Amino acid sequence: MQSLKSKIINCLLRNRHLFQGKLKKEIFDFNTSIQAFREQCEKSASKYAKIPDGIKIKKENIDGITAEWLIPDGADSDNVILYVHGGGYVSGSCNDHRGFVSKFAKNCNVTTLQFEYRLAPEHPFPEGLNDSVAVYIWLLDKGFQPSNIVIAGESAGGGLALAMLLALKEQNISMPAATVAISPWTDLTCSSDSYKTKNKVSLAPMNSWIIFGKYYAGDNPPNLPLISPLFGDLRQLPPIFINSGEDDELFEDGEKFSLKAKKAGVDITFRAGKGMVHCYPLLAPLFKEATEAMQEISIFINRQIGKNKKKGA
Repeated sequence: MQSLKSKIINCLLRNRHLFQGKLKKEIFDFNTSIQAFREQCEKSASKYAKIPDGIKIKKENIDGITAEWLIPDGADSDNVILYVHGGGYVSGSCNDHRGFVSKFAKNCNVTTLQFEYRLAPEHPFPEGLNDSVAVYIWLLDKGFQPSNIVIAGESAGGGLALAMLLALKEQNISMPAATVAISPWTDLTCSSDSYKTKNKVSLAPMNSWIIFGKYYAGDNPPNLPLISPLFGDLRQLPPIFINSGEDDELFEDGEKFSLKAKKAGVDITFRAGKGMVHCYPLLAPLFKEATEAMQEISIFINRQIGKNKKKGA
C-alpha cells in the first residue's frame, strides 16, 4: 500500500503550478523559452542543493567538458559511477544536479563523476552522445577498468546511458559492469500510450517531451537507435536496472525497453513504482518508497561491482 507521506508529496509536486498562481499545468510549444526553462530548473534544484556530510567535491575538466567528482568518505577509489544527468536533453548541469547526485553517490558509497554534455537545441544529436562516450573513454584512459564502472542516469540521462551502451557496442569499446536507468526516456517518437494517459498525473509540462524530442533529434529520424535506444539491437548488453514511476509519461518507455532487453537475453531488472512520479528514487529519503527504491539501486550497483571483484577483474 502506498504510504500517506508519498501521496502528499507526490500531490504537491503534481500541483506545484498552483503555488505559482497558475490554475493549469504549463503547455510547451516551440515558442517556449528553453533558457527560461533552464533557469527554472536551476531555481527548483536549489531546494535540494544541500550536500550530505561526508562528500568531497572535486572539479574536473575533461577535454573541455565540465565535470566534477563527488567522493564519499571511505569509497573504494577503484570503482566509479558515471552519472548522466537528465533534463530532456535541453537542460541540466553539474550545479542543478549536485544535490541529487551527491546523495546518490553517498547512498551507493561509490565515487561518482557527473558531467555536462552539450544540450539541444543549440547542440542536437549526436553531440550529447559523443560527449558522454568521450567521458567514458577518458575514464578508461585514466586506468579505470570497465568492470569497475557503472553508468547511471535519470530521465533523458537514463535514455542517454542506455544509448551509450549501443554506441560502445557499435564502436567495439568494452562495456561497463552495469547500467542503472531511472525513468529513462527510450523512445523519442513519444509513441507509447502513457504520453497521452499520464498527462494529468505526471510532473512534466504538457507536450514538453514532444518539443524536447524534436530539439534533440534535429534533422535525424527520432527512431534512430542511438537517439531512441528502444529501437536498437539490445543483445550483448551488460546487466541493467530500470526503475520507472507508473504516474509518468515515460513509464512505458522503461517497461518496453525492459521487455525487449529480456527477450534479447539481457540480465535486466525492472521495477514499477505504483503511484509514483518521475524519477522518484531521487527524492529519498523524503518518503518510504523513494528510500526503498534507492536502497535497491545501491544494492544492485554494489553487487555488480563486487561480482566483478570476486572474479579478479
